[in-house]
Order: sequence, then C-alpha cells, then structure tokens
Amino acid sequence: MPFRFRSVLLVAGLFYAGAALAGEVRAPKGVIELFTSQGCSSCPPADAALGELVAQGDMVVLSYHVDYWNYLGWTDTLSSKENTERQYGYAKTFGRTGVYTPQAVINGRDHVKGTDLTVINDKVKVLGQNGKGLDVPVTAAMRGDEIEIEIGGGKGQADVVVAYFTKRQQVDVTKGENSGKNMEYWHAVYDVQSVGTWNGQSMKLTLPGKLMGKSKKDGCAILLQTSGPGGEPAAILGATVLMVGRKNY
Repeated sequence: MPFRFRSVLLVAGLFYAGAALAGEVRAPKGVIELFTSQGCSSCPPADAALGELVAQGDMVVLSYHVDYWNYLGWTDTLSSKENTERQYGYAKTFGRTGVYTPQAVINGRDHVKGTDLTVINDKVKVLGQNGKGLDVPVTAAMRGDEIEIEIGGGKGQADVVVAYFTKRQQVDVTKGENSGKNMEYWHAVYDVQSVGTWNGQSMKLTLPGKLMGKSKKDGCAILLQTSGPGGEPAAILGATVLMVGRKNY
C-alpha cells in the first residue's frame, strides 16, 4: 500500500476514534438507560458495563440513579425521585408490578439485567432486525449559546425529550452496601425535559444552551419517545447525543 494512502487511512482512523472518544454518536444503534444506585450491592458491575458501552461509541447511553435504596444507610448523591418515577413509568409500560436494579431499558421497548454487555448488544440487534430500532434520524449541534435539534420524518407521534447528564463522576461511598468503595459513574442524568411534540413531519427546535459545558453539565441526549396513556415513557423512535463540556476520557 502506498505510504501516502496509508497516511490518509491513519489520519481518518484517528479522526473517527477521536469522535468516538468525545462521546459523539452520529448514528446510534440503540438507546440504553441504566437504572442504578450507589446503595445497591449488585450495581457496580452494571455501572462498569455502562462505561464500556460509552467507550463502545455506537449507543446513546444514560444512567438514572434511583432513590429507593437510600434507606439502607447511604443516600445516593446522584439520585432523584424523578429518576425513580421514570423507572416506575417503564414498569407500567412493560406490565410489571415492581422495579429492580440494575435494570437496563433498551429503546424504551424491553429490559434486561444491566450487567451483561453481550445480552444488551444482542437485544439491540434483535430489536433493530424486528423494526424496533432507531428509524427516525435525530441530530443536534451547538450554535453559539443555543442547541439546535433536527428531526426527520416518519410515522406516528412522539415527544422530544432531552436528558441532561454529567459525563463522568467519581464518588467515595462511606456507608451502606458499597461502603469503602470509590465508584465511577458515566452519563448520570440530572434533568429530563419534554421540549416539543413530533407528528411525523420533519422539524427543527432551538433550545437555550448557555449552561451546557459548565459545572459538569457535559452533554445531553435527545430522545424521540412515545408515551403510554398515562404519560409513561415507551418506545424510542430516534435519538442522538450532544457533548459540550469535557470531552476527554
């Protein structure tokens, strides 16, 4: 192979590797939402698996820290009742009477235990093959102090949901089932907002983004998500990730 051609391939490879490390996911295969807790002894392997999914670079990956394990002696520093409510909403969608951790919800359509990367990747593949993948294109970019979102055409109706997250955090757990451990968490969601409605037609949205990139506000996921009769989260039709803050792992 000519040296010049090899050099072009090397530069291209470094460019795409850099894009993956930056957290950008241009055409995600699926959306993985992990429900986890710092107070859950079975969650650390799932939290580590989530980090591997982030590095894998082909999924929209989010973690939601729930608050119902806080009674065990350690209050999860990233937990919120809103995250717990989102998980209970999924339970209703799936016809379940209860919730569990670590739970990985995939494309808003199915769920598996969040510790097994092979099972998660296989489930994403199967959903895509069965017409339950991310078929509606979604893109997002920062333009000055604004977030510009573009959504392609398709069928159905869905909400445009923005999940804001911190890319990476380390927490020293001093009480509870994980006492004494230094835990690493990826893409922990701290706010979820519904910002619009999609009716199958291509559309554009502009959101304020002044706080993005500041005080660990590193990125957001844009989810095109359907909902159940009670407003509970359901199937995700399209998604993307926008990284704004710290980009180096």
